[in-house]
Amino acid sequence: MYSSIGGSMYAEIIEPSCATVPGPLLRHSITIALHAFSPWLPSSEKILAAEKYVTELDFYGEFRQRSNAKFLNCAAHELPMSRSTQKTKFSRILLVNPWIYDFSAFDLWIKPLGLLYVGGYLRQHGYDVHLIDCLDRHNPQLLRLQGRTGPQLKAYGTGKFFRRVIKTPEVLRQFPYPYRCYGLPEEIFCGMLAHRPRPDAILVTSMMTYWYPAVFRAIELLKQHFPHVPIILGGVYPSLCPGHAVCHSGADYVIPGQATDRLITLLDQLTGQIRKKSLSRLNIDHITPAYDLYEHLDYAGILSSLGCPFRCSYCASQRLCPNFVQREPEAVLSTIQDLFEQRSVRNFAFYDDALLVNFHAHLQPILEQLIQRNVSCCFHTPNGLHAKYINDESAELLFQAGFKTLRISLETIDPTRQKETGGKVTNNEFEHAVRALQKAGFQGDQIGVYLFIGLPGQQYEETEATIRYVHNLGLLVNLCEFSPIPGTREWTRLERAGSISANDDPLLHNNSIFLYLRQRYGFEQVQSLRNLIRALNATIRSRTETTQAIAE
Repeated sequence: MYSSIGGSMYAEIIEPSCATVPGPLLRHSITIALHAFSPWLPSSEKILAAEKYVTELDFYGEFRQRSNAKFLNCAAHELPMSRSTQKTKFSRILLVNPWIYDFSAFDLWIKPLGLLYVGGYLRQHGYDVHLIDCLDRHNPQLLRLQGRTGPQLKAYGTGKFFRRVIKTPEVLRQFPYPYRCYGLPEEIFCGMLAHRPRPDAILVTSMMTYWYPAVFRAIELLKQHFPHVPIILGGVYPSLCPGHAVCHSGADYVIPGQATDRLITLLDQLTGQIRKKSLSRLNIDHITPAYDLYEHLDYAGILSSLGCPFRCSYCASQRLCPNFVQREPEAVLSTIQDLFEQRSVRNFAFYDDALLVNFHAHLQPILEQLIQRNVSCCFHTPNGLHAKYINDESAELLFQAGFKTLRISLETIDPTRQKETGGKVTNNEFEHAVRALQKAGFQGDQIGVYLFIGLPGQQYEETEATIRYVHNLGLLVNLCEFSPIPGTREWTRLERAGSISANDDPLLHNNSIFLYLRQRYGFEQVQSLRNLIRALNATIRSRTETTQAIAE
């Protein structure tokens, strides 16, 4: 999932019997029960958990003996009192979306949508919000550096990030690939910080667990420019690896999972805000994501739902957002229409993990209204659609509403593995979905199918057979290199087999290297499959171009 607002909780805060500690600062003693997230903790933290270590969180102090960060996961009323009682109007909050450090990256409709929703939520509660997105390809200083008036765009607003080779982390140096920073050069980032007013607090988001070095670097530079400004880290990485984030990130506060109300309470304490009304919980139907913080938009990410009702063995959606919640159709339409009319956005990517679930009550009215209102946009589904929900009716509406890029999840054609990984699709259901999409008018080069290589127990021959199966149906193949995500069933299976450890550096979760490191795939094997896919996909694209030329 590209951008999750939510996530499950990994620690439990318990009120102690003694709530005061002598000293010049007001302290709030709490007990952290680490049992819930101990599987993800470094060994040093596991020792603390085993000893039922009790630590104090001083609101202005340290995470005692282990980290400078404070793990914020308590109810709003349990937060310590602020030293300040003076009300500050319009406190300035800086939102930061860091770079990507990886072997490869591409802007396939990537926007920090969770951070933008948090920005909208903060505005509702009186905060003045600003944004630095290190992945913004329209940054004016970046374009001047490149000698361009605009970024080079590929299909539907996608494109390549600016990139520079950087030093490869020690744990990854055995792999002969250039390690790169994708996004703004550091000198541009630092220049933007130097010319900005001092914020009252900084919120840093994060995505993949193995992208954490870029997050750490952003926090380091932020502390250099604003040494006394509290930095709060959230997003996917601390939700899946909270112990690692607390111990190593350098953030002053780490917030895993769904904690927007706690975030507001923390910010109120840090900035001296006094509220006469109780906090409202985040409801994305009533919040406008802060897309106005971008000067230019080639595309926008859209969420019509949070979470997923399926429980696939390799997916962390349930941990990031335990409950499946669908937005009101009119709220989704309003978001799309506002961006269409006010910002001239013509490409929208749905970030949903389960877009087609409850189709008649949810997506169908959205599609029908898009058609009726003549919202002439291109829609894309970078997250895989569930094939079992695609039929003649849904396929026709998707086509008429302007969907241009479809991704469908198949993973494998092996029936046993399909059941083991979650049972969300069968080969018959998949073939029925493909026929419906083709009947509706979708061309082969508009439909990409996600397949796995490297699932535990999956053989090379199984992946090759799945590739040829998809090609024979006239579709594009999108190969996904498996890597385990903390907390999933596949993670547990590999951990029990001794293939991975909770103490492993999250850098080793990287799908670019996990196949070779743990699954013992040969480079030549994987490269031969990539070459096969490249040739087969070229055939599909050529066939589509020929068909279109004949039709014209």
